[in-house]
Amino acid sequence: MSERAAGSRNRLTPRLRVATHLLLALTALAMVAPFIWMALTSFKTDRDIATFPPTWLPSTWRLANYTDALSVAPFGIYFRNSLIISVGHVVINLLLASLAGFALARYRFRGREAVFLGFIAMLMIPTYTKIVPQFLIAKTMPLFGGNDWLGSGGSGWVNTWWGLIIPGAVTPFAVFLFRQFYLSIPRELEDAARIDGLGEWSIWARIASPLIKPAFVTAGLLTFQESFNNFLWPLLITTDDNKRVVQLGLTVLKESGEGFTTQWNLLMAGTAMASLPMIVLFLLTQRYFVQGLATTGIK
Repeated sequence: MSERAAGSRNRLTPRLRVATHLLLALTALAMVAPFIWMALTSFKTDRDIATFPPTWLPSTWRLANYTDALSVAPFGIYFRNSLIISVGHVVINLLLASLAGFALARYRFRGREAVFLGFIAMLMIPTYTKIVPQFLIAKTMPLFGGNDWLGSGGSGWVNTWWGLIIPGAVTPFAVFLFRQFYLSIPRELEDAARIDGLGEWSIWARIASPLIKPAFVTAGLLTFQESFNNFLWPLLITTDDNKRVVQLGLTVLKESGEGFTTQWNLLMAGTAMASLPMIVLFLLTQRYFVQGLATTGIK
């Protein structure tokens, strides 16, 4: 009976494998379908948009939708602003979060566990619960935007690069991620470096950090994605069109038609252009990204 049962299990294995691959393929298709619809809609004409029931493929491929979308609003400025903010967040987050993660992983000091638990607790706080206090802090920043040393009388960081870049530049998840990766490095490497005369800064920069490239790629990609797709904070902190970001620019396309109607082909064209940087970055860094997420909880 045991041999017969083992044989039946072996015969079922290819079927289960096919069923698993079929399920994964259907799940992947369901997730990719909105992006395919977005890309195809961005080439449709107004007549195709008004067709009911809707069709996947456009009857006429209209490439001018992309140039028309760029002409509705100054998307060049919006893209520039989004890139400046996103790159600024990536640089600040990778630098400060890696230093904090290295300190939490390698140095013993009073209150270390409490500090780490504080970062874990911050992971559980929803972003929208802290958006109002964060705005009030930015608006009342002393000695900025005409404010006095008490933070009153001016606009603080409103409509400034300070307000767009500094708040939210360092994320608790990045600190947690770096700490977990630094814990995986053998301490003998650092001890040998100290014997050779390297200081703590050199150990962090030349010994430990080069060994955790997946952590830097993962944290950088997630930071760039969150910053580039951020909508609410730039909406609150800016009123100047020259400081607006691409996600706010997409809202202009929702009322670009006659009678403030939505031109879906232009909106999808703008959305496709806004999605392109993230898609390219993921394709370039997916190997390190997957490795980084897979080994986050190694310690």
